[in-house]
Amino acid sequence: MAEYRPASGPDATGQEPKILLLAGRFSLRGSCAYTLRLAEALPDENFRVAVACPDAQMVEAETRRQLGIWEFPYLQVPVWGRVVLSLMARSLAANPPDLIHVQIRNAATQGAWLARRLQRPYVLTVHDYMQPRQRLVIDRRWCRRVLAVSESVKTDLLSRTGLPESLVTVIHSGVDCDECPNVLPVLEPDRVPVIGTAGPLEAVKGFPFFLGAAARVLASGRDVEFVIAGAGPEEENLRRVSRELGIADHVTFVPNLLDFTDALEAMDIFCLPSLQQGIGTIMLEAMALGRPVIATRVGGVYRVIRDNETGLLVPPSDSSRLAERILELLDDPLRARNIGSAAQLEVRREFGVDRMVSDIADLYRDVLEQAPVLSAPALAHAGR
Repeated sequence: MAEYRPASGPDATGQEPKILLLAGRFSLRGSCAYTLRLAEALPDENFRVAVACPDAQMVEAETRRQLGIWEFPYLQVPVWGRVVLSLMARSLAANPPDLIHVQIRNAATQGAWLARRLQRPYVLTVHDYMQPRQRLVIDRRWCRRVLAVSESVKTDLLSRTGLPESLVTVIHSGVDCDECPNVLPVLEPDRVPVIGTAGPLEAVKGFPFFLGAAARVLASGRDVEFVIAGAGPEEENLRRVSRELGIADHVTFVPNLLDFTDALEAMDIFCLPSLQQGIGTIMLEAMALGRPVIATRVGGVYRVIRDNETGLLVPPSDSSRLAERILELLDDPLRARNIGSAAQLEVRREFGVDRMVSDIADLYRDVLEQAPVLSAPALAHAGR
């Protein structure tokens, strides 16, 4: 377990507010990219940052060191997690953060406990929808704001939790929008088209419907390859489905990626077949690369995709319609490129990482101005 040491920005003087990003295990999720982008960019907003999480082995060792990532194995394991959380609080007490930012809903309980123990304000980001019988633990004394990544996630939170609307703020996830000069053109002639999708391989992501659409496209006689980038509990089931559909030779699985950029660059068309979706960070990354997107009409997708303009929309759980829309783009490469270009402009205008970080930094400042916190000596005294 590494020593707690907030990373400093290039102009750090020791006076910048300290932010602790309390994250889950780093895996193939947009929420993990969200944490890494904050850790990288917040020092430029004059914050010192550390990241605490149960496991960051998917992040390169040098990046973990540079970003001040602090690993606490078993942090989210029942019983043991309480012991680990107490050890974390002891380590933090001598040099506590000024603000805790809980990165995912599944860490809300730990974040609320840590905020009470350290007597520090905290904010929580919610990326997804609550499932039946799930509860959200909020400490109304120390929680200063809940960040939702889309209006649809905010609406779900308000209806499921009874939180006051004034507590919930929408700040969209942001993605890198730098130019990538080596990205191949969409549906380049004399090259076999690649249709892909990416994300954690979970039932809610709807990947079997993507495979169903792939089978229909291949049945039309098209020479097309399909890619599924990601890993998760549904991987073996998806491999089985591809074999049963007789398309295994045309489907490539690309597991164990934390950064999907290489996989997205290889795709001509990106599909998001989700049954539920907060905002779709990986979809935004594909759009930033100029890839035309076909997505289901769910959740925060509406905020990003305007049908036939910045992408194509299909009903959820509908392989037939998804296949039809894939064929539309395969039959009209110019239209596919135009949609990809419009999507790229939309993401650069509305969903750049700089805008996300700036909005979150402003929120931190508002919270810290409104919530004076105890000094470290006073904190130590209060904990006796």
